[in-house]
Amino acid sequence: MVETQKGAIEIEAFQDGILEEVLVKPGEEAPVGCPLAYIRAPGEAAREEPTTEKTKTEGEIHSPQTAATPKLAPSAAAPPSSQRGVRMTPAARRFAAEHQLDPRALKTGTDGVIGLREVEAAIEAGPKSAGLELNKRAAGIDPGQMRRAIAAAVTRANREIPHYYVTLTIDMTPMMHWLALRNAERAVEHRLLYAAPLLRAVALSFAKFPDLNGTFENGAFVPADRINIGMAIAVRRCGLITPAILDTDQQDIDTLMTKLNDLVDRTRTGRLRSSELSMGTATLTNLGDRTADSLLPIIFPPQVAIVACGQIRARPWVVQGEVVARQLMDVTFAGDHRASDGRRGAQFLGHLASLLHTPEDIG
Repeated sequence: MVETQKGAIEIEAFQDGILEEVLVKPGEEAPVGCPLAYIRAPGEAAREEPTTEKTKTEGEIHSPQTAATPKLAPSAAAPPSSQRGVRMTPAARRFAAEHQLDPRALKTGTDGVIGLREVEAAIEAGPKSAGLELNKRAAGIDPGQMRRAIAAAVTRANREIPHYYVTLTIDMTPMMHWLALRNAERAVEHRLLYAAPLLRAVALSFAKFPDLNGTFENGAFVPADRINIGMAIAVRRCGLITPAILDTDQQDIDTLMTKLNDLVDRTRTGRLRSSELSMGTATLTNLGDRTADSLLPIIFPPQVAIVACGQIRARPWVVQGEVVARQLMDVTFAGDHRASDGRRGAQFLGHLASLLHTPEDIG
């Protein structure tokens, strides 16, 4: 786990091997992009340790694992021997220590590991003062630092990206009717929110328009070979984080609903993965119920497109020459004029509307 301005991030290792040396010790600060550790690939020779002036005796033979074992920084001292058998993430252990909680008394998660969520649950069950401290920390996220990070990102976007906007009002009545019928057959805990089919429809639309899915880097548009839609998720009193669901277009609606719930939970408890924050290719922001009819979003650089949805609300609509009440949603597409133009954005919205009008075809 690495703590950043936006929370505690799980750093993923995509290669098999042996963790040979930790370069950044627990509690230390390091610049973005610096190596954190060395992983020795299977069959690769161990890294040679620098020789010292003292000559080793025949009995002074150390294994590579022993030689590479890092010493803990003073701020992250090793836990007492009575607690070493507890499987717990470093961030959760530190958070528990700050609130004087015994890890042995905490319940584990479904994976058998105690994470930030389990520590928070224990704190919330305790005195109210602990709950106030939890809200202040926002699960490892510093609100002031996060606001500064957001300010830097949107300032860069407004300064460097020539935005254009196109908006279309989409009749969501067929979608909401289809969703009600589908949920009527399900248990409450397995019911779908409209965000899941909406996300799938957006992903399928980007698959239809690959020239809108990618990044603008080094003066040119770089199309992405995957569709990873970032979801703008609000973190109370902190702002927005836009983690991505990888290969969004390859997931069915039920899978997307499960992943959305998981993503929102982990975003608000500071347990996101590095890939979810760095591999997004386009973004969807959805205001939800009882908010506003529309918004003009800001593109998340270096992406070139973002889709913004207002609330679904009953409004007058003309159907076959008659004015009737329909469930309508205003959808705004913001594009980077260096990579596309307004006509292309309008075509994207037209395709999205056709998918939402026939939800049974979304899959």
